[in-house]
Order: sequence, then structure tokens, then C-alpha cells
Amino acid sequence: MLLAPIAGYCDVSFRLVARSCGGVGLACTDLLCPEGVLRENKRSMELAATCSEDSPLAMQLYGADVDRLCDAARWAVDHGADVVDINMGCPVDKITKRNGGSALLCRLPTTLAMVQKVVQAVKSVPVTAKLRLGWDDRRMVAPFLANRLEQLGIAAITIHGRTTEMRFTGSVRLDGIAAVVAAVNKIPVIGNGDITDPLSAAEMIRVTRCKGVMVGRGALSAPWLLRDIAHYLRTSELLPAPSIKEKCHWMTNHFYNLLRFRNERVAVCEFRKRISWYARHMHPCADLKEAIRKLNSPLEFDQAVSKFLAWRSSLAAGDEVRTSLNASGVIQWQA
Repeated sequence: MLLAPIAGYCDVSFRLVARSCGGVGLACTDLLCPEGVLRENKRSMELAATCSEDSPLAMQLYGADVDRLCDAARWAVDHGADVVDINMGCPVDKITKRNGGSALLCRLPTTLAMVQKVVQAVKSVPVTAKLRLGWDDRRMVAPFLANRLEQLGIAAITIHGRTTEMRFTGSVRLDGIAAVVAAVNKIPVIGNGDITDPLSAAEMIRVTRCKGVMVGRGALSAPWLLRDIAHYLRTSELLPAPSIKEKCHWMTNHFYNLLRFRNERVAVCEFRKRISWYARHMHPCADLKEAIRKLNSPLEFDQAVSKFLAWRSSLAAGDEVRTSLNASGVIQWQA
């Protein structure tokens, strides 16, 4: 079970929450720009931030400058990386236009030469690669590339079952992942894409014979998802949904992690946006969402969560519940 490096979301504050829920075998930083980490600029240091509890950890690098990639890989090892991962799958224009991410799938000789040098630069830790199936349906290079990467010393492959052209639309192609699994000899292949519950994870493993799954967007609103998948893969049993109290506990930990690793302003602004993710599994919660969206301080956060938990406890106790529409036409629940 791997937690994906979702750009803008999977920082150390969130990774620690997912780890605390259980089931995470390996987590990964956001995309790291080699130049940024070598210069140790503020934004890159925020993305690369980690701590002793955040282990084992992969640091993911992108780019096409082989010398800077090698230097950044060594930097990553010196700053806590248990694994160095090379991103060959990001479809975002600002990455591909710099010849990074999935643009590497279009220049295989150059890419392979680059990978060989990175592997040689950091012999003390495994180097892995995350790919897509290809740039488009005419250039499905992942099986060939995975085989060559294994020969160069790449320790594992994560394959997202879409092309760059697909971005995040359409269904993940399990046959494409299976082709990558069949193309390598010994190294593990990790499947990625459309893992939203334990059943979809088990189906990917069954169909593709991959050795594990990487969970991305599905975990953003349910950081306990990896725990649930890991339990199902071991036992074939589905865990009951976490209680509202547990969900609020993890959400609160996330908020206070942001205070710990960033600052109050970032924590408040981030949670004004992130509450929509958590709320997907906490309905009814209109008043909580509204309170967090207007958040200005940690005290207001604590008050909003406490009030919400008290109200939900009253619902569980069977108190009468009245509903009404507020000025915006949103249903309000009141015990």
C-alpha cells in the first residue's frame, strides 16, 4: 500500500494523518524540482519537509537535467529519503513543457541514459520510477520502458493506467498495467489509478497481478482508505466505516499538523478548502462546513468541531431534529 504524491495535497501534514490511520507501507513527497531543493528555496523546503514519524518515505524528483537530478537525488538521501523516485508520469503542462514528467516517455534513449546516472549517483537507497502507459494511444511505451528500467537498476515501477493524453479522464486501463507487469522479470510493479475502495484495489491486483497499489485522490477525503484496503487484502473482510468521532480526530490532527509544520495562516486557509474533502464522509455537516469556511483561528476550529460532535451525539441519542433552509437555500439541521 503506497500513498501517492498528489501535487498540492500530500505534504507531511497529510501524510502523518494517513499513516496514523494505518495501512501505509510507503508515502511520497510532492513533486520536487531539483533546482528548488538544491537552492533550498522556501517552497521546495515546504514540499520536502518530513520528520521522524514520516517513514518510510520516498522523495519524488522531476526534470530532464541529468546533472541536477543526480545532485538532487543525493540531496534527498541526505535529507531523509528512504527511496528516490523519478517522476515520468505527471501530465501537467507546466511539468511536461520543461521536459519533465510524462514528457520523458517521448525521448526514451535520453531518459534511459538519465536514469542510469541517477541510479549510479545514489547507490545507498533504491531508485524507483512512476510512469504512465505512454503519451497517447500511438505511443504506449510503458512495457518496453519498464523492462529497460529494470535492467538499469530501477528497484520498482509504479504505473498509472492512463496515457498523458487521457490525463485523469476515462477509466484506468488494467490491461495496460498487466502488460507492464508481464514485461519485467523480478522487480515489483505497483498499480495506480481509480482506487476508491478495497474492492477496486483487490480487482486491480487480481486482474493485473501487480504487487501492490498506490492510492491517490481517493485518500484525500478518506485518509483511512489505505487502512481499509490493507485489511481487506489480508482478511477479505470489509471494515465498518470510521465513527464521526474518529473522522473528526483525524481531521483535527491534520489541522494541527499544519500549525506544526507551517503556520496559523496556512492552516486556516488550507482548511477553508480542505473541509469540502472531509465533509464528503461526514454528512449531515452543513453547519460544520460553513463554520470552517469562515475560519479565522485555531480556537474557532476547535469550537466548530466540538459543537459539531455534540450535535451529532445528540442525533445518535435520538433527539428530535428540525430542518430549515438558510438564506443560501442550504438545509440546516438543528437538534
